[in-house]
Amino acid sequence: FTRMLLKISPNGRIAACLLINLLSSICIVFINKWIYVHYGFPNMTLTLIHFVVTWLGLYICQKMDIFAPKSVPVRKIVLLALSFCGFVAFTNLSLQNNSIGTYQLAKTMTTPVIIIIQTIYYKKTFSTKIKLTLVPITLGVILNTYYDVRFNLLGTLFATLGVLVTSLYQVWVGAKQHELQVNSMQLLYYQAPLSSAFLLGIIPFFEPLSGDGGIFGPWSLSALATVLFSGVIAFLVNLSIYWIIGNTSPVTYNMFGHFKFCITLVGGYLLFHEPLSLNQALGILCTLAGILLYTHFKLVEQEEGKNRLAQRP
Repeated sequence: FTRMLLKISPNGRIAACLLINLLSSICIVFINKWIYVHYGFPNMTLTLIHFVVTWLGLYICQKMDIFAPKSVPVRKIVLLALSFCGFVAFTNLSLQNNSIGTYQLAKTMTTPVIIIIQTIYYKKTFSTKIKLTLVPITLGVILNTYYDVRFNLLGTLFATLGVLVTSLYQVWVGAKQHELQVNSMQLLYYQAPLSSAFLLGIIPFFEPLSGDGGIFGPWSLSALATVLFSGVIAFLVNLSIYWIIGNTSPVTYNMFGHFKFCITLVGGYLLFHEPLSLNQALGILCTLAGILLYTHFKLVEQEEGKNRLAQRP
């Protein structure tokens, strides 16, 4: 799809990548949840398979001359590779230990955390209106989590760690692409195998290698096929995340991502029959209100910024 993207306008490329990310992100949530519920496949091993398939996909792309690898110092992407491991592993553990509704709503907390990180460490400023929209987003997440019938401390811990690491990862992806002057595929091409190596070293301490529940255990053909398919979808998710963040911003990516959670929530209740209380529904509506307000204020600010630039002599 990268060659096709190069033939269309910049705005068209962004729209195409957003669509790819929308479809693949929703698909990966349902596939992973299906794998955990129906096959009991180990989490870290699944994450490792996703990383390896992502690297193989990029290797095939560069052999087809879709992109040219660029030498990147390993020391400059070590933290990025580690945060990538945490980002995928903790969000998968959150999905495994929470309902899809709680998992998806917890991810919306990434936007407030990114804004805090960019304000403190990158001295980026946000208007008061933008900051106030984070209140209903946060309140909605708290309401849903508190009244979730499947609430558990372990799931909440994984969700919290997932939000923190994901926020750092998304900020660093954009920063590293600009710092190292590489595109999304070039950076991911070096980072994916490094992340795989880190995971490979720690998996034996947390998950069995053989027997029931181990990677070399007696898995059915359907289980292995589903795991492999999830790896292909993960490749599309990872690639589109890098491309969108590198060509827009972490906050833009996350605000787009919040619209995906509505579809995911509905799918979770339909496919996995997850209960929804009135208080949880109020939490979801509260978060949605915050998202819509944030998007509105952000678009108004961007339009005002363009008008100011146009009026300059």
